[in-house]
Amino acid sequence: MSRKPVIGLTAYCEQARWSHWHEPAVLLPAKYAEQVAAAGGVPVLLPPLPGIAAAVDRIDGLLLTGGGDIDPGRYGERPHPATSRVSRPRDAAELELLDAAVAAAKPVLGVCRGMQLLNVARGGTLRQHLPDGTGHTPAAPGTFGTHLVRVAAGTRLAGILGADGPGAGVPTAHHQAIDRLGDGLVATAWAEDGVIEAVEPSADGDQFLLAVQWHPEAGSDPRLIEALVAAAKAP
Repeated sequence: MSRKPVIGLTAYCEQARWSHWHEPAVLLPAKYAEQVAAAGGVPVLLPPLPGIAAAVDRIDGLLLTGGGDIDPGRYGERPHPATSRVSRPRDAAELELLDAAVAAAKPVLGVCRGMQLLNVARGGTLRQHLPDGTGHTPAAPGTFGTHLVRVAAGTRLAGILGADGPGAGVPTAHHQAIDRLGDGLVATAWAEDGVIEAVEPSADGDQFLLAVQWHPEAGSDPRLIEALVAAAKAP
């Protein structure tokens, strides 16, 4: 039996309540792990702790998950009044994980915050609150909205999702978006109002490095997470 690829999932550290306990906990919505397992991978949670980037040597792929906003100081701006749930320890841990995974040529998929993190890591900036500057209306907190996405032909993303892209709509839950693209990145999908919905490297390369603004783990289309797991299986 061939070994299943191990996929590291970046996790939150949040105050949580279960049974009689109310403690800081390392957690992540179960859908991420379930989708990775359904695609044939072994999901492993990576807590936002100093030194966690050493785990890259023991995983086969990395999934940068959604979550709170990135510290605007990382891209040279002051916080917008609506910017929230900033975790500097998480920012630091995930940027180190991303750097280590790219250096080791491990496959990386960014989801929502994960796409924003990739952009900031490459020197890009974010729009700190939508619909400021766009017609984009965020979903209500704690819910997923749905909207259409247009995918650029000839991209890695199009190669995964096909000519019709993600189809009728994608699950979405975000109030921030890419403003200025980071170095070496190109936009590969857009919402109807022009908000960037996916990025990948502008130069051709063998490494799987892709990020989307929507939440594939929350929908019924497994192709993006299947593509990550398949890339992690590759020799």
